[in-house]
Amino acid sequence: MTMKEKTETKKEREKRLAAELRANLARRKAQARSRRNGNADERADGIPSAGKTGQN
Repeated sequence: MTMKEKTETKKEREKRLAAELRANLARRKAQARSRRNGNADERADGIPSAGKTGQN
């Protein structure tokens, strides 16, 4: 790998990480606004609470 290729790869990585950081910030802001308004978080992902599946 030449020095130019390394520089391009590093730039691409930095751009990708910056985009991911902006997306994460937008998600966190939306979550904070949702909590401030008292609405439930509408995300489908998350961590199940204490292994409860809702079935008894």
